Amino acid sequence: MRVEQVEQMDWVDVPAGLLRRGTPVDEVGAVAHRYADTGVPLEWYLKEAPRAEIHVPAFRIARTPVTVGQWAHFAAATGRPAPRSSPADHPVTGVTWEAATDYCRWVGKRLGGLDVRLPTEDEWERAARGDDGREFPWGEEYRTGLANLVDLGVGTTTPVGSFPDGASPFGVLDMAGNADEWTSTLYAPYPGAPAQVPSTEDWAFDPHISRGGAFRHDRDLARCARRHGAYEPDLAAIGMGFRLAAPAA
Repeated sequence: MRVEQVEQMDWVDVPAGLLRRGTPVDEVGAVAHRYADTGVPLEWYLKEAPRAEIHVPAFRIARTPVTVGQWAHFAAATGRPAPRSSPADHPVTGVTWEAATDYCRWVGKRLGGLDVRLPTEDEWERAARGDDGREFPWGEEYRTGLANLVDLGVGTTTPVGSFPDGASPFGVLDMAGNADEWTSTLYAPYPGAPAQVPSTEDWAFDPHISRGGAFRHDRDLARCARRHGAYEPDLAAIGMGFRLAAPAA
């Protein structure tokens, strides 16, 4: 990525505000029932509980995930393997959490020392939900065609920003589907979580939370509140990518 390309990064300013984070305990059963066809057990949704109002300071987040083309510049500059063959405007996938954080630091240096990083889990959910407790980035109802998920039938990634009607309230794109996204947050139960929620996820390939779901996932992972992670080692197969965050301008 040339310096001039870095300087032209499409940041979205997310103002400070309250995040209505997670799902109320008494609504988890209804959520599990609503998505019963996906085969996801109720216990997985319990990780979203309880609902809490969290103040999130202002920050910036990239409008779209990091692309194959952007990653290719980083790979060439640092001697890393080039991304698997895919169009340059598709999200890069198969990226480990450590490699994603290295990319953030590399971009930050090229921006004069800007603290470029992965978004926290709360920042990611605020960017997706806005000021209300909506189910999906675009609203309360799921609609096929607003995100690249398994029901779309594409079976692979699509160019970033291909679904403008699925934008979040702040205009952030691809918050649901296409590529799953790393956050900087290690998995832990929310304060006050139900007793059934595990304190650790020892079965996870990586302990960090990821959000949004990828092209291979069902609509339950498109929900703004859905917490999950990298449970398989093949990060390309599960569509693991990332986007950038930075301090408010």
